[in-house]
This record gives sequence, C-alpha cells and structure tokens, in this order.
Amino acid sequence: MKRLLLIVLLTTPCWLPAQLQYPQTKKTDVVDNYSGTQVADPYRWLEDDNSQETKAWVKEQNTVTFGYLEKIPYRAQWLSRLEELNNYPKYSAPSRNNEYYYYSRNDGLQNQNVTYRQKGLDGKPELVLDPNKFSADGTTSLATFSLSKDGHYAVVGKSTGGSDWRTFFVMNMTTLKYLPDSLAWVKVSGASWQGDGFYYSRYPTPDKGKELSTKNENHQVYYHKVGTSQENDMLVYEDKANPQRFHTVFTSEDQRYVFLNMSDRGKGKDGNAIWYFDSKSGDKTFKPIIKEIGNLHYNLVDDVDGKFLISTDDGAKNRRVVMVDPLHPESSNWKTIIPEKEEVISGISSAGGKLFITYLKDVTSRVYVHDMYGKFEKEVKLPALGTSSGFGGRKEDKVVFYTFTSFTFPPTIYQYNIATGETVVFRKPEVKFNPEDYVTEQVFYPSKDGTKVPMFIVYKKGTERNGKNPTMLTGYGGFNISSNPSFSTTRITWLEQGGIFALANMRGGSEYGEKWHQAGMRFNKQNVFDDFIAAAEYLIKKKYTSSDYLSIQGGSNGGLLVGAVMNQRPELFKVAIPQVGVMDMLRYQKFTIGWNWIAEYGNSDSAADFKNLYAYSPIHNIKPGLKYPATLITTADHDDRVVPAHSFKYAATIQDKYKGNNSVLIRIETNSGHGASNLKKGLELSADIYSFTFYNMGLTPKFPGPAKPNEKKAF
Repeated sequence: MKRLLLIVLLTTPCWLPAQLQYPQTKKTDVVDNYSGTQVADPYRWLEDDNSQETKAWVKEQNTVTFGYLEKIPYRAQWLSRLEELNNYPKYSAPSRNNEYYYYSRNDGLQNQNVTYRQKGLDGKPELVLDPNKFSADGTTSLATFSLSKDGHYAVVGKSTGGSDWRTFFVMNMTTLKYLPDSLAWVKVSGASWQGDGFYYSRYPTPDKGKELSTKNENHQVYYHKVGTSQENDMLVYEDKANPQRFHTVFTSEDQRYVFLNMSDRGKGKDGNAIWYFDSKSGDKTFKPIIKEIGNLHYNLVDDVDGKFLISTDDGAKNRRVVMVDPLHPESSNWKTIIPEKEEVISGISSAGGKLFITYLKDVTSRVYVHDMYGKFEKEVKLPALGTSSGFGGRKEDKVVFYTFTSFTFPPTIYQYNIATGETVVFRKPEVKFNPEDYVTEQVFYPSKDGTKVPMFIVYKKGTERNGKNPTMLTGYGGFNISSNPSFSTTRITWLEQGGIFALANMRGGSEYGEKWHQAGMRFNKQNVFDDFIAAAEYLIKKKYTSSDYLSIQGGSNGGLLVGAVMNQRPELFKVAIPQVGVMDMLRYQKFTIGWNWIAEYGNSDSAADFKNLYAYSPIHNIKPGLKYPATLITTADHDDRVVPAHSFKYAATIQDKYKGNNSVLIRIETNSGHGASNLKKGLELSADIYSFTFYNMGLTPKFPGPAKPNEKKAF
C-alpha cells in the first residue's frame, strides 16, 4: 500500500492540487414537468440572489476560489504586467456638436474614461465630466452621453456596479452643472432629443429587492422636458398586450421625424418593425413604415428629401439599402439604391452628404463611399486587414473620423476628408510592445458537416508547432454578432509568454450574413458547438497545441458555448473558462430580459424547443464519470443581463458530480456586472484567468524582476 502511494506521488505533477474541499451546497426536491419529462432543479434556491443563504454560499465559494488563486506564485506579477502594458493614454474618436468636438480619454490606469471637449480640432481640451468621481470605488460608469441638437444640454446616464439599469441626469453644457432632473429605471434606451426635451425608454419600478433578477416587462417610451420631474413625463408609447416587446425612439438630425423601433423576440420573432410620425404635420400618431414584426431586420440609416434610407435583409440575406417613401411604404414601392453583394454589409453610417458602407470579407472590413442616392464614389483605403468603425457625423461635416484595429494593431484614429478622400492619422496610441514580434494567420477548417469555418490564430514569431504551446481558443457564435479582429493589451501578456490565441468565427454570428446566423441558431445550435470542437481538433492536428495545453474561454453566449462543449468533449481541453454564461437553458427566459433570447434559443415551454434545449443545456448535461478540465467559472453580483444564478447553479452541479482532481472554482465579483465595472476589476480578472490557466497546465511564465506577494481579497 505504501509502495502504491509512493508511485502515485511520483507520477502526479507537484503543481496539481488534490481535489479541493468545496462548500457543501444543499439540495432541495424541486422538480419541473416539461412536456411530460420530469427535470430536477435541486439548486433552485440559488436563484434568490438576496437571500442570506445565497449570500453565505457566495462568500464560502469565494473564500475557496481566492484562497486557491492566492497560492499561484506569479499571479501578482501577471497583474503587474497587465497594469504596465495598459498604462498609456487612450482616446475615443472625436464627435462634433456645433463648435465643439467631444471625446473621451483615459490617462492610462484610470478606472473610467473621462469626457473632454475642445473648440475645433486644435482647441484647448476642457474637462466635461469625470466618471471616476461618480463613486468612491470607481464602479459607477458613464453609460450614456447624449447632447441636445443645439449643444445646450446633455443626458448623462450612469450605471451602478455594472448593472444594465441606468439613471439619467441632465447637464447644462454652458455651466457644466447638473440640473435637478433625475430619471430612474431606464433600460434598453438611448436619449433622443427633440426641442427642449428627449425621448427615452424605461420599465415600471421593480419590486424592492428584485431589481437585478425580476423579469422586465412593459417597455414604455416617455418624453422628458428639461427642468421637470420624471413624474410629469409624457407617456409616448406602450403596448400592454405585448409586454415582452422592446420599444425605442430616435429622431432625425433635423428633429422633424420621430421613429419608433419595435421588436418582439420574446415571441420567437427575430426581426423588427419601424413606425414614425412627422412633427411638421402636427399629428403625433405613429404610422407604419415597416408594419409587422417578423424575422426580417430593418435599420434606418438617414432621411433624404422626405424619403427614408433603410438597410435590410428583406430580399437580401447579405443586406441591401432601399429608399422608402413614407407616404407609400409598401415594399413594392421600394427603390434599391445599394444592391446585395457577395459580402455582407456590417455597418452603414452617413456624414457630409455621403453614405459610408462597411462590408465584411472573410471577417475583415472593406469601406466604400456612395452618394445619398447610391452612386459609388470611392473606396476608403484601410491601413491593413482588420476592423474599422466610425464614419458617422452630421450632414454639413467636412471630415469624419474612424478607428481601425486588428489583433496586433492598437486602435488608431484616422481623419477622413470627405471631399478629397484623403486619410491621415489623427491619434496613434503608444503601446509598449512591438507588433513585428507577432504573426496573425487566418485558416479555414472543416466542421463536422464539412462547412468551412474561418479562424484567426495569433502567436509570437518563431513559435514552434510542437503540440506544447499554451493556447486559448475563444468564440461567440450567436445573435448575429460577428467576432472581428480587435486589439487587446491584456491578450498581449498571454502572447508574450509564448501563448497562442485562436478566435473561431463559428456559425450563429454575422460573419457571412443572415444565412450564417440562421445556421447556428435555434434548432441549429449544435452546429456552433461542432464548429468550436472542430476548431480545437484543428489546432491539435496541426500541432499548434495539444489537449494538455488547450484552454477554452467564452462569455455570455460564449459562456454557454464553453459549458456545452465541456460536456460533449471534456477530454479535448485542459482548462475551461466559462464567463457569465447562459447555463440553464430551461429557465433563462424567466429573469430580467432573458425572454429576449427566445428567438435565438427557443422556449422550454414548447415541446420541440424543450427537447432541443435539454440536449445541450450545460447544467443538465453534466455527467458523473467524465474527466472535466480545470474550470474557472466567472460571474458578478450585479449582472442583471445573464443573472449570476446561471453560474451559481452550474458551479454547484459540477462540483457535486465531478470527482476528479481538476479544480472547479467559481469567481464571483462584487459591484460588477455582465462586464467589469471598472478597469481595475477587469485587469484583476484577466490576471486570474491567465494565472489559473498556466498553473493548471504546469507552466511558469517568465516576468522580469522579483516575484511580488499576492494580495488577499476581502468579501
């Protein structure tokens, strides 16, 4: 017996801990009936985020998790390197409002970006507002900043602790002082000015104690007049017969037209409708442009001579631009001004009397300039293959700004002269790394059904394909969202340690238009998981890495992705990082705005949908006997988009059923939401993810200087 114990000790790596002692999580006898199938939900009590029992469980889990993380000898060094790389000035592109240009700046390690303005492009910067002063711990952020058309006022929307709830305030832009106005319970809303007030959307006041979890219903549109109380706001639109619809209002540049956008994804409809009224007519009754909500998408681009330019996939899976006469809005009367192309339209903006149309060609941007009636004029020559954004402005603007980025190309702001087509660098960041040290590849690998899927692979020059490189594979694959090339200083710390980064552009996104989206949604969701698994197999086959050095990471819908493939192919991965994931596919629609995802996933109340959801739901497919990878689940107490109960129940389930030695931990951030509520928390999370990953691969990063002691985190 002693000899056997000695053999075990000698063959077990010294860095691999014995199975942790997790907090005991009680089980209850909750069982639901789904179309005749009995499904146990023993951790239902963890859905009550305000109960003392849940709070005690959170504290116990964090004690175990941070006790584990504090033992990683290079954790503090990784955080220090992240801070060093992130410590450089960062700017947003400027936006003109009358005589001022507004922009944000971060000096380096400020928790929140600061808003400035200046008269003209050569004017002296003037501080407008500093969100770092919104709260003592820097976790209250600026979520909305909307200037009135004349520039006299601005709506300042604040988010507390990363919550999706917003509180709107009004600032006098002459004095830079706040007015008494305060608007609560704003969500899924902009602030669209008209005259001496603005339109916004809100929900009825939620029950006390349920603000971050209760289902949000009856989205209402109001008009607020500056200097008045919210109680006196005018109700503009609501639809009590359809409580799970979104209603948002926006106005034209000249404030003449008021547009109402409606969507009804809670009923499984993926598209939207657009109604409007003409303020000049005196009739403020909304009339239809796109009358019915179906599965087609319509985005209003601009108005031209009393007609509306709309980008749509109606009759064009890759989108086209049509001109619609609001007096005769029937589709038979539409005029196509930008026809569909082989590449999908990923964005359209207007400025200076021109249309700037961005296409995606194999997940990289191409930008073309047209006049307002569709005539092609020129291409915007981008500096490399990557991602561009911006180009918006007012009709009288002479220049526009855009930002370009890629995996090793820090976000650089360019100024574009509309008349001449000349592009010059406006602001270039000074990041302390050499982009020439890294390589970016794009490969096309076959998925399970033979579909070719693109993937970007980034690594340090000279990296040998020996199957031993620590690799982080990530992706999203849902909601018609494209995962485009982008720069991340946090990712550079992974690459400089010899790590490989891989981004799979799976079905479910918008990389190749609506067909690509539909191929990965609803009953086709398994295609997304197959695409991700095939990406992992490709990386292993081509010897970029091996199962001993492969980690997977994803957030939100990407967290669902990680949870699902862990169940289906756990042996492929050494480490898994499911972040703020949708883990309970049978109950997600019962919290906050989860019902908005029914069009993407389906609804467990339907027999057919239940069968499909139950087959891959991460919580419901955790099985005893599987060798799960080392897992770090992350969530936050103020996540009111994907409520933390998803991750709580998932952690409790896998800790109960998995009996191996790989660690399964949950890291629960405080005063943070679906994303990090400030820079400090974001860097700490990244340091923990990278350190956890290296530690469980048995690797030690090389940082200059002596090791620094870990800091304990209080709860």
